[in-house]
Amino acid sequence: MRAFTLLEVLLSIAIIGLLATVLVGGSARLLSDQPVTATEIFWKSVQEARKAALKSGHDVRLKYEKAKRRFVLIDGLAPPTLAADGFAHEETPLKTFPISAAAAAGDLAVEFLGGGTKGGSVILVGGVMLETQTVPFVTFYSDGTCTAFRAQFSRQNGAQILSIDPWTCAPVLAPVDPNAPPL
Repeated sequence: MRAFTLLEVLLSIAIIGLLATVLVGGSARLLSDQPVTATEIFWKSVQEARKAALKSGHDVRLKYEKAKRRFVLIDGLAPPTLAADGFAHEETPLKTFPISAAAAAGDLAVEFLGGGTKGGSVILVGGVMLETQTVPFVTFYSDGTCTAFRAQFSRQNGAQILSIDPWTCAPVLAPVDPNAPPL
């Protein structure tokens, strides 16, 4: 009758431990609720802004701070406070949603476009069509609606415009192209 040596048992336990560590770490990453891309962070901030407006019973504003690369929720009723320099006014954020350096990739620009219409002023920059009618922030109301707006994410290699339904504050689905190949 042959038995396992102590070395074989310890080696088997070490391999099982290594596999368990890799699987637990990988599954924790998949199951986490942390957004990864700039658009995922945007949609997370939109959901939180709507939820905050519904809970508080008054307006909540969402804006993008370009210098700090983050989305910011601001209480619509809170007055701005005096900044450290004694001259400027700053708003105290309810919650912030920073965009990681990897997701921003240096050249990311985020703008809110007013009106939610397809018309408006556009400009062609380096082969990329960009809209020029921007708004500094969007408002989410206590009844669950928001101002009509679109979010434009532009990079050196192109731009992406996300349309938001003002009644549900959810993404507007693009119409189905009957000539598109099936997935």
